[in-house]
Amino acid sequence: MSFHPVPPTIRVAPQEVAPDVFVLHSVQEAIGAPLRVYLNSMVIRGAEPVVVDTGTVANRQQWLEDAFGLVDPADVKYVYISHDDIDHTGNLEEVMSLCTNATIIASWALVERHSNAFEFPLHRCRWIDDGGRLDLADRRLSMVRPPFWDSPTTRGLFDHSTGVYWAVDGFATPASPAVERTVDELDPDLWREGMAMFAHNGVSPWLGLVDPAKYAAHIDRIQALGMTTIVGAHTPLITEPSIQAAFDLVRGLPDVPAPPVPGQADLDLIVAASAVPA
Repeated sequence: MSFHPVPPTIRVAPQEVAPDVFVLHSVQEAIGAPLRVYLNSMVIRGAEPVVVDTGTVANRQQWLEDAFGLVDPADVKYVYISHDDIDHTGNLEEVMSLCTNATIIASWALVERHSNAFEFPLHRCRWIDDGGRLDLADRRLSMVRPPFWDSPTTRGLFDHSTGVYWAVDGFATPASPAVERTVDELDPDLWREGMAMFAHNGVSPWLGLVDPAKYAAHIDRIQALGMTTIVGAHTPLITEPSIQAAFDLVRGLPDVPAPPVPGQADLDLIVAASAVPA
């Protein structure tokens, strides 16, 4: 028996969301539910190309083809790693081997935590934390932690030239089997309930413990960036008409009870339904 992850069967082509800014998509089926989950990353082409996160191991071949169909590896200037989860670092070794002129943008915390999985070439690293910025030839990128997160290393990325904000795992929500391209296409109940499920059970179980004033101030700081597009790792695209609604949902999350999660009885049913006949 092989324990290697199964490659996704759903293909969604890269999506240009602003001039020279592309979202790379991978989509997996939710376990035991008729839902689909995006696993996104980005490429900023521009004068000094940036790869934003490196996708998943399961989707490695397609991800590499998608990324380097948009930009020549030799031209990549920076590889930005938002945090140390495997769906964001899955192809980091391959990317850094191919992108011989690239510097990793990370933080001390990320490098310290992830060094047991990847031998960081420290001479090819630059540490920038939340609140820092990177000035490129044609744009400024600011590191701004998203509304909620599952790792102390997490930093979002705001492109001042296009208004695109990389929200990492913030705003996460599943899609239906139709694999909606934007949240405008989602059923409103699925969007609301899906964000609550992801936020409380998959990303930030501490949300119910936050100080309301401090949480509100944090959200204010992010929204004040004035983004026109929000790209998250696990959400359909959030375009300008839906940004206020997205922030309204995020602001209310601490007051939403954590939805129940599947347990052993559900697992037993899933296993029985998927059993191969003798």
